[in-house]
Amino acid sequence: QVHLVEPGGGSVQAGGSLRLSCVVDGYNERSLYMAWFRQAPGKEREGVAARGRADAGDDSTYGNSVKGRFTISQDNAKNTLYLQMNSLKPEDTGMYYCAASIGWVSGLGPQSQYNFWGQGTQVTVSS
Repeated sequence: QVHLVEPGGGSVQAGGSLRLSCVVDGYNERSLYMAWFRQAPGKEREGVAARGRADAGDDSTYGNSVKGRFTISQDNAKNTLYLQMNSLKPEDTGMYYCAASIGWVSGLGPQSQYNFWGQGTQVTVSS
């Protein structure tokens, strides 16, 4: 069983940066299809960034609204996935979720393809 734990988000002013963490327990993170989703108040959950299997050298995919600002990465030794968020905007505010799939996912994929989810962490960007 895969468990995903997101230690914490945070609050920042517009233009600032935050890094989210997703600690993977129970599976080798490099062998998972990983993604970050977010949900703003009153809106549907949307895909932000996704990475194929790191052990296969798969690429990363980003949503149009975050391209060039967000970067997905991992620390193999810590079995942890990260989302580095730069040039943050108020519209980036929302609950951010880490997600994982053992099976193949193309790009950001539909949410239904991800079997495992973190508890979510709040990101607030003030203007």
